Amino acid sequence: MASASTITRTASPQRSLVRRVMLAQESGLVLVIVLLGIALAVFGGNKSKRVQDPQTGAWNVVEVNKFLDVQNLVLLVKDASFIAVMAVGMTAIIVMGGIDLSVGSTYALSALVGGIFLRHNWTNAPPWLMKFWSSPGPNPRHTAMKAAFACLLLGGVAAAFVGALNLLAKGWGGIVARTEAMGRRGGYLRLLLIAGGVLIGVAALWGAAEGVMWVRSAPQGSDGLPLVQSLVIGVGVCCLVGALCGLVNGALIVGLKVHPFIITLGMMAVLRGLSFVLTQGMPVSGFPDSFTKGFFKKEMLKDALGGVYPVPVLVMVVVAALGAFLLARTVLGRRVYAIGGNETAAHYAGIPVGRVKIIMYTLMGLLAGLSACMYLGYLGAGSSDAGQGYELSVIAAAVIGGASLSGGRGSAVGAVLGAVLIQLINNAMIILDIDTNYTNIVMGAAIVAAVVLDQAKARLMPGAR
Repeated sequence: MASASTITRTASPQRSLVRRVMLAQESGLVLVIVLLGIALAVFGGNKSKRVQDPQTGAWNVVEVNKFLDVQNLVLLVKDASFIAVMAVGMTAIIVMGGIDLSVGSTYALSALVGGIFLRHNWTNAPPWLMKFWSSPGPNPRHTAMKAAFACLLLGGVAAAFVGALNLLAKGWGGIVARTEAMGRRGGYLRLLLIAGGVLIGVAALWGAAEGVMWVRSAPQGSDGLPLVQSLVIGVGVCCLVGALCGLVNGALIVGLKVHPFIITLGMMAVLRGLSFVLTQGMPVSGFPDSFTKGFFKKEMLKDALGGVYPVPVLVMVVVAALGAFLLARTVLGRRVYAIGGNETAAHYAGIPVGRVKIIMYTLMGLLAGLSACMYLGYLGAGSSDAGQGYELSVIAAAVIGGASLSGGRGSAVGAVLGAVLIQLINNAMIILDIDTNYTNIVMGAAIVAAVVLDQAKARLMPGAR
């Protein structure tokens, strides 16, 4: 017969597990979503909907619940997926104690560049460098541009080479310690390393801009592009542009030691300006059918779900699973939590704080590019004003999902649930016939309420995470 102490020891882990589940932020979000959904189903009313009889082919008008309609539910989650994918990356940034205000601009620029490459006629390989270096006829302006480009590139390579030798010999931490001991000469060495990276980055961006402008002005026509090739171009270019934007954010934050709020605020304006300059404010369209109808708008999936396409939802689920695994089960994720908990302690513990920050900001940009690719494939066009106001929505989803603005706490699943809750609020305003001009008011109130409740929960229940 089991003793009382044995029963206590076996029951304690079960009570502890139940307590953790009940106190988890995700549990509260699921409860709020369910209750709000029940309220919308009860008070939202019905609507008339035309439905085709699969046997006779005749169209009939039936009464369906506004909220519980399958088309409305899938569209709700689909609209949330564009925000949720970026909110997963934003959660990691906020957990690390940072912020990224440039996600909307990164989203727009990635979509535009990806759209330009998608609609290009790829029957012949584009000789970007040949076109750049061999302009027909004497052109003093173009010659000056080439000379300046060559000076930037060579100067950057030379400066970075000297810095790289020291980096390989001593490592970044060794360079910092050595240059502090060397005084003025050490300062020159660090400046040389940073300047070399900046010059190479400027030269690379200049060359990339020339390539993008050439592709934009080249003949269009990619209707016959195969599915795999169109996906590689669309997903690859969008994610690459987003990752480069995130890399610049991270490098500037770490290299210049300026608060992320200032850097990403400036990048938000710069990238938004580049989006308008790149297309002169004109939309980008004319993508291959294999990219839109062949993947993002599969007809068989549409027919199965009553006229909607769930591909963005599937992408959101995959990103949420990968984000949850990265934050909870990898060394990089543990380092993110450690930096957010106490950056100074993480530095003294041997964690490469600067490297982790650059990696996470790069991943944030990559996810913004992936969301932009979903936007292109689903809508079939991109515009310069895409992603306006997404900064608020993405940060709101992360904060409502449980990410603490003081750092050290948050989850990828919570970010997805936060995005769904935000879209559910928008959907509720439409179903209940509330003026949509109040949407931003409700969004701001939700952010404030989430932060206040999170702080109250931390004070009243220290065991809650």
